[in-house]
Amino acid sequence: MCDICIMNKIKKEMISRRSFFKASAITGAIVTMGSIGFTPNALAKGHSSVMDMTHTLHENFPTYFGEPQFSKKQIYNYAEHYFNLFEYQVNEHTGTHIDAPLHFSEDGSSVDEISVENLVAPLCVINISEKASNNPDSQVTPEDISTWISSNGSIPDNACVAMQSGWSSKVNSDSFRNFDGEAQHYPGFHVETVKMLAEETKASSIAVDTLSLDHGISADFATHYAWLPTGRFGIECLANLDKVPEAGTTLVIGAPKHKGGTGGPARIIALV
Repeated sequence: MCDICIMNKIKKEMISRRSFFKASAITGAIVTMGSIGFTPNALAKGHSSVMDMTHTLHENFPTYFGEPQFSKKQIYNYAEHYFNLFEYQVNEHTGTHIDAPLHFSEDGSSVDEISVENLVAPLCVINISEKASNNPDSQVTPEDISTWISSNGSIPDNACVAMQSGWSSKVNSDSFRNFDGEAQHYPGFHVETVKMLAEETKASSIAVDTLSLDHGISADFATHYAWLPTGRFGIECLANLDKVPEAGTTLVIGAPKHKGGTGGPARIIALV
């Protein structure tokens, strides 16, 4: 059947106006529930709300290299074709995204090979927002981890250890990348901290609310090289870490699953 014939057939089989408005009402209800945090009717025992930990990805989202890494082109539109369809071009490491082991190793696991068990993780929030507000080059240190353990107990197995620096609030400004003409300036994990986590805990991932696991002024990606080749993964540009508790939250990581990928944009939620 020719394309024109197919489109004419689709037009004739369009849903009725009544069905359309019924569908719109349902969609509206879903959109209303999709706000930053809400309590669904059916939630596993032990959690009371859901928090979206993902920034909305758009063409002007800040990037590590300072150039746009996401674009879209509309191929079909509703007015002409009675359906919408976009074609996307995206760098794997854009927006809230995963760093797979392969990103900084010769033969590490690709993003599609990350074990699904590691994508549901206890969340440990390391709050360094006070020192980050005074020094954008601050790092999560082994002492910060020890302080968290003193207050909350041992790092749980399979945990995601996340840096909460307050940087998420800067995402819509140049201050997020904070480039001074020579280097970027924002917090990250100290290399000795990730070595400690790799050697002394069974954490499976680390996360940051900035553009990089390393702090911005790093010139050698030492933290990436110390963490990812161990078979663990990272999350960058996480949102709303300031809205969840230090301990007790479960992170659900919607990692992409394209074969051989070094990472990719992800939808991440927290069960609080």
